[in-house]
Amino acid sequence: MQIILLDKVANLGNLGDVVKVKDGYARNFLIPTKRARRATDAAIKEFEDKRAELEKAAAEKLAAAQALGESLTGKTVRISQKAGVDGRLFGSVTNADIAEALGKLGFAIAKAQVRMPNGPLKAVGEFPVQVAPHTDVVVEVSVQVVAEAE
Repeated sequence: MQIILLDKVANLGNLGDVVKVKDGYARNFLIPTKRARRATDAAIKEFEDKRAELEKAAAEKLAAAQALGESLTGKTVRISQKAGVDGRLFGSVTNADIAEALGKLGFAIAKAQVRMPNGPLKAVGEFPVQVAPHTDVVVEVSVQVVAEAE
């Protein structure tokens, strides 16, 4: 299916690009999340008319994400979990736990924006985790997992 991108999409393209994607990806994800439209002649003409305001909105989103990224840089999040005597956790610390802890510190971060390439944290210690408030803005946050005092 031919679509026109209304926002920057990772590994696909930038605002205004006309790309071909699988039908299900377009119908189930890109179009419902307002990141793309079908690339009909009318839609392309309408996009060209609105291009300036869409680019301005995208620049504002990027500026807000960069400001959030600067305030997040170097932050340490402390999460306490139940752990055994050997330092392994009963359970794990997931991206949702980290997003919730950042929310308590006053940062509006969704769990999908927390990137954990090695999977959930399953031990006590300090770990670097990437937070991506925007596709172009990725910052590193330190997560300190401590054993819960019983």
